[in-house]
Amino acid sequence: LFADKARANGTHIHFAATGEEAVKIALEIAQRKQAASVVKSKSMVTEELHLNKALESIGVETIETDLGEYIIQLAGETPSHIIIPAIHKNRYQIAELLSKEAGEELLPETTILAGFVRRKLREKFLDADIGMTGCNFAIAETGSMVLFENEGNARMVTTLPKTQITLMGMERIIPSWSDLEVMATLLPRSATGQKLTVYMSGISGPRRTNDGDGPEEQHIIILDNGRSEQLGDPEFQELLNCIRCGACLNACPVYRHIGGHAYGGTYSGPIGAVLTPALNKNVDQWDDIASASSLCGACYEACPVKIPLHDMLIYLRRRKVERGYGDKAEGLGMKGFGAIMAKSQRFSNVMKVGRIGQKLLVRDGGIPSKLGPLKGWNNYRIAPKLADQS
Repeated sequence: LFADKARANGTHIHFAATGEEAVKIALEIAQRKQAASVVKSKSMVTEELHLNKALESIGVETIETDLGEYIIQLAGETPSHIIIPAIHKNRYQIAELLSKEAGEELLPETTILAGFVRRKLREKFLDADIGMTGCNFAIAETGSMVLFENEGNARMVTTLPKTQITLMGMERIIPSWSDLEVMATLLPRSATGQKLTVYMSGISGPRRTNDGDGPEEQHIIILDNGRSEQLGDPEFQELLNCIRCGACLNACPVYRHIGGHAYGGTYSGPIGAVLTPALNKNVDQWDDIASASSLCGACYEACPVKIPLHDMLIYLRRRKVERGYGDKAEGLGMKGFGAIMAKSQRFSNVMKVGRIGQKLLVRDGGIPSKLGPLKGWNNYRIAPKLADQS
């Protein structure tokens, strides 16, 4: 329905089964338009596809216009957070980056730094051949795509260039404008704590004859890239409910300590720990991410659409073991643990033996030894001794 309505509005709709196919479509449009430059508003899908590098490889200048994305583009880095890509940088680091770009020293004051970026990007908006965006929600009943933003850059990207390309994950779809009303209050509150974003743009096709502005040509590339693999999967289908608010990252005790880049993929935090292996169909390569979790459930409590991420992390661990990639020593250890715990008297006897055996290792009420399985734990802390009485 969305595709039919969008085409009726004059929008060109493209379906891409893989990331490579989506990149190919975008590059073909850029080459056909003989584009020299592309301005982009924030889009996690284009990060997923590494589209900037692909455009630059054919000689198309690609400029991120979201302030955070612009900063990390200058730094040659990837987003550290789904909503706040440059959250890992302070204003002094940002001032250093922007001073190099400006060719003069800029004071580390937010108004000065933002003012420089605003002036710089205005030129880029005016010169760009193509505007490129992501898509927060696509509305089936009218074939419209909706963008949420706080800076106004997405409106410039979708207004000034003659050609617009939107990259949209296939799960972005909602049935009607009435459904958008729910999302328009849900997403900002969960993402940034706002009642509403500063700008919410609904775009239904390219510029009409009597319109004062807008692109002459609009393309929407609808991307699968592993998303349909989750359909019908009782353990992972709920991943497709994600509205990319980043609330799970803000609540996660692991993400808050290690940051987004440690996750190694486009999507970080609890959602990334599950979504990355799901999209890549490669549990084995990404199993360390699923294991780097305390399973505290804070992500589930914070999630506005209640995706059970903590359960999904356990499912990923189980699938890895079922495929024969589990640690054999750990497997034997768990079998031994199961045998001991099966009978209370057996457990009691083992504890008695343990209390006697630990006497050789206890120092000041703890066990600092790095022998055997204690090594990994005691590299960073001291194991407690067994209590004298349970």
